[in-house]
Amino acid sequence: MASLGGTIAMTPTGQGVVPTKSAADLVEGLAVGEVVTLATTPGASLTFDTLLTALDWAKTQVERGARGVVIVQGTDTLEETAYFFDCLWPFDAPVVVTGAMRHPALPGADGPANLAAAVTVAGSPNSSGRGCLLVLNDEVHAARWVRKTHSSRLDAFQSAPAGPLGLVAEQEVHYFHPVAERFGALSRPSAVPSVALLEATLGDDGSLVRALRVDGAVVAATGVGHVSTGMADAIAAAPFPVVVASRTGAGTTFRRTYGFQGSESDLIARGVLMAGWLCPRKARILLALLLGANASQEQLADEFEKRGSIW
Repeated sequence: MASLGGTIAMTPTGQGVVPTKSAADLVEGLAVGEVVTLATTPGASLTFDTLLTALDWAKTQVERGARGVVIVQGTDTLEETAYFFDCLWPFDAPVVVTGAMRHPALPGADGPANLAAAVTVAGSPNSSGRGCLLVLNDEVHAARWVRKTHSSRLDAFQSAPAGPLGLVAEQEVHYFHPVAERFGALSRPSAVPSVALLEATLGDDGSLVRALRVDGAVVAATGVGHVSTGMADAIAAAPFPVVVASRTGAGTTFRRTYGFQGSESDLIARGVLMAGWLCPRKARILLALLLGANASQEQLADEFEKRGSIW
């Protein structure tokens, strides 16, 4: 088990809780293999470099014979970390991420139960071939679907519209679905590109897109992938790849239903990539990993077509 910090590892100070607990502190009483503290960082401050270090550690454990690995961190970015690992994970052995919604000093702190459940999932033969799994509140979620949908509740993580993959009960994991097809692991990024995430809003004239100096951008568009005429013009003129996702929280971007300027059909005709079923935050992770590995425009289109599909 590796710890990156977060609420699960926090202790009170005079100015609020901060992550200070080590991995060894967290696993007291649990039967786990190697235990290491890779960072003591809030989830909001994690970086791609830190995640790549954790990925390397996880790969080493599996290569040494581990049936699965667990990584704990702050829940603020847990859905993004899960998808980051899922895109780069080459093994059948699962990598399981977890954290806590309540810090250890609060009544009903959920960290110990979440960690115990994550260890159960990581060690189960039935978890093999499922990629990166997120485990909280006794639910098991697929990385590509799960999102944090509440700021503080114990059931903050949901997987609309697919639902959780399974549940943990009596120290066993029970899956509701068979193992799904997984795409091959992406190449490890050689650089960390700058990828912006913007949300399309009422009255948006596209000025923020025009002001960007980045390697790529994701636009969280309205409805099924719609933006204003001003933003559509700005996206078409952008000197970097742009991916359009839906800001709604569930559902796919369309491809051929609407035909007005700024519609999904219009954007596709202008060379914009559609995220499909990927939420804006997952789309940003995918775009960053692809750009960091020097993917061509053709490769970008192919990966978003595949990974944004329903299967």
